[in-house]
Formats: sequence, structure tokens, C-alpha cells
Amino acid sequence: MNEQGMAGGVSRRAFIKGVIAAGATVSASAYLFRTTIVGQNESSLPGSVERLITIDVNGQQRRVDVLKHETLAMTLRYKLGLTGTKLGCDRGECGACTVLIDDVPHYSCSILTHRVRGKKITTVEGLASADGKLSAVQQGVVDSQGFQCAFCMSGFMMAATGFLKTNPNPTREEMRHALSGNLCRCADYNKILDAMMKAAEYTRGGQPWPTTT
Repeated sequence: MNEQGMAGGVSRRAFIKGVIAAGATVSASAYLFRTTIVGQNESSLPGSVERLITIDVNGQQRRVDVLKHETLAMTLRYKLGLTGTKLGCDRGECGACTVLIDDVPHYSCSILTHRVRGKKITTVEGLASADGKLSAVQQGVVDSQGFQCAFCMSGFMMAATGFLKTNPNPTREEMRHALSGNLCRCADYNKILDAMMKAAEYTRGGQPWPTTT
């Protein structure tokens, strides 16, 4: 069939152009309708979650684009570049991703970022003071050389930091229990406990430690 062979004298080329134009018009109308509805009442749509949120991390307000089911560990590492928070098992078993949320230790792989809005998040990068002085826990680890590969180190330090905020004078058994949610694949637990007990001494002010790092 040639271009003039369609009924009514309409050419094939003109017919195809008409179909394309009509489709584009419908798509544009649907897009405009959708964006108008979403823009007017986005928060009321079933299952809708605001993606661009602000969270408090290490004393700074950080604006970040977060997916609906994104974990805090993923946000910290891959959106904010805070790679001191390690991902080990990624299912709440090893403790490598431990951070403080309102000064309480939590596995960041097991909490959604959307759940921490309005809360204070502290990662290992936020333990040292603004002038670079290490925290008591960090200095205890340095002085005792308590880790081998150190992959699990930041998680242990965060767990110990949270615990010492509630009990600055623990027994060794109490410290052991406080750290029981963290695993060390090098299995050097005695040296880790030595380091954290040293940190407890520094926390109480029992021993001075260097003012420079």
C-alpha cells in the first residue's frame, strides 16, 4: 500500500504522525496531572516517604537524599562518606556498624535512616574533640594496642563509649558484657578488654593521657 492508499485520502505518514502526536499529548497530560497531585498532597499518598531529609551526625546537620528502605549504615558510608562505620554481616550480628543514637549504641545496619530524624547520631569520626584530641576510648585503644586487623575496632569503640556514659567505673565482667554484642574475627578479646578498661580509667580521670595525637 502506498502513502495515499488509506481510506479518506489520509496518507500513511500523516496517520503515523497523528498517532505519535496524540500519544505525546496523553503522556504529557498524565505527567502534569501526576506532578500536580504529588506536589499538592505528597505526604498523604499511601506509602510515600520524603527522600530529602536532614539528620544530625557528629554535631552537624546533614542534608541527604535517602531511599525508603535505606539503612543508616548505607547512608553514613555511601552518602556521607563516613566509612569508619564498617559493614560486616549487614544483619545485626557482628556489631561492626555500631554507632550512637542519642548516646545509646545501635547497629546502624538494622535501623532505617528515616527513623533517626530528630535524633543525635555519633560515629567514630565524631569521638575526637574539635582540636583533634582523642577521646578516652580512642586513647585507651592506642595505648593498649588492643586490635589486630582493626576491622571491628570502630564498633567496639562506639559500644564502649556508650556504655561508659552510663557506667564510668565498670568491672571487667561488666565491660565484657557491654561489649558482648560485638565480634572480633581475630578473637583477641582479652587485649580488647584491656584497652577498654584503660579507657574507663581515662574516662574517670584516673590517669592523664597525651593532649596531642
